[in-house]
Amino acid sequence: MSAEAFDVVVAGGGPAGSTAATLVAMHGHRVLLVEKEVLPRYQVGESLLPSTVHGVCRMLGVTEELAETDFPVKRGATFQWGGRREPWAFSFEASPRLTGSTSFAYQADRARFDEILLNNAKRKGVVVREGCSVTAVVEEGDRVTGLRYTDADGGEHEVGARFVIDASGHESPLFSSVGGTRDHAESFRGLVLSGYFGNGCKRLPEPRSGDSLSVTFDGGWFWYVPLFGGLTSVGAVVRRERAEKLPHDREEALKALIAECPTISDLLSEGMRVTAGKYGKLRIREDYAYHQTTFWRPGMVLVGDAACSLDPLFSSGVHLATYSALLAARSINSVLAGDLDEKTALTEFEARYRREFGAFSELLTEFHTTTGDEYPEPESFVDLAAGVSSGDAALAARGAGASASEEPMFAGGPAVSPDGLTWLPHQPK
Repeated sequence: MSAEAFDVVVAGGGPAGSTAATLVAMHGHRVLLVEKEVLPRYQVGESLLPSTVHGVCRMLGVTEELAETDFPVKRGATFQWGGRREPWAFSFEASPRLTGSTSFAYQADRARFDEILLNNAKRKGVVVREGCSVTAVVEEGDRVTGLRYTDADGGEHEVGARFVIDASGHESPLFSSVGGTRDHAESFRGLVLSGYFGNGCKRLPEPRSGDSLSVTFDGGWFWYVPLFGGLTSVGAVVRRERAEKLPHDREEALKALIAECPTISDLLSEGMRVTAGKYGKLRIREDYAYHQTTFWRPGMVLVGDAACSLDPLFSSGVHLATYSALLAARSINSVLAGDLDEKTALTEFEARYRREFGAFSELLTEFHTTTGDEYPEPESFVDLAAGVSSGDAALAARGAGASASEEPMFAGGPAVSPDGLTWLPHQPK
């Protein structure tokens, strides 16, 4: 077993892992990222928020590269929810935290989006090893001091590091090493059946053609996300009791669910399901919400789905992944620079991450229990739906030098450095 040493080793090359690795490397530290697959690879979760596009991606330096893609522009979202059949929509531009030039996001092909972030990590100095599966953390007493992984040829490796960041997703083989338990929210348990439809799928009327559309039906709800080249991502999120009655054949199950939802049936009436290539498979997965009772221990941090996950209604997955990665990078950079002790820095990371996760969780609970007779006014929640409710100016793209949070709940914690990459050390009074 070979052994190496880095300042930080990251498990997982999705948005959380690439973001954390890049932001630490940008501060001059030696970073290794280990990813089990070879990118590009398929990944669901195409709908992004402005906080990721104009906040985190700006800090990473990939905003212009994203602008050159053919990803459809997303300016908000539309709902046909509960017992109310009249559609309701909101626009990101309703947020006072976003300027006109940053009040949009993208409906992104995740295979390409994730590859853009990983390639950028390589350019920023991160050592990336794909086709390698992490197997366990290395421990010395109470501290995590590295991890073990197996390469594509079966060779076993051990890497030492001052910090291990677990960004390997909901199926992480490492997350339990941080301690605590993974608590599930039973109210959100169900099933997701999703696929893709090609040319001929209808779009919402302008200026809403790039919106994400969410529509309820008796058994749950559908997402309808317009992608590049006329491609459309369609998914049915089905309650557990309803899922048990679905046909075993996925094709027949999806057809039956579409037939139950007149709005989605009409939008797909002239579109054909894609049956070949990476978009040709009907995929099924459990829908769940969970959180780990602790997000860190000495030498180890959980980010993204390794730490917590939510129902996809508000497209919060990539936002939570990249924002948690930013928070973790700030804490680790601060510790490695000697500006803050580990407990102070990582306690700040966890408090801010839990606050953001909790805010989305509360909104989801409210939406899933509403009858649809009353919708909130856009201004009452659009900051959250855009990913900028934390008050962290780095996410609102108000300039690289305006990164400090003004949220009262964090008044006792450290502020953020002008470059957004560290916490500022406490100043003596």
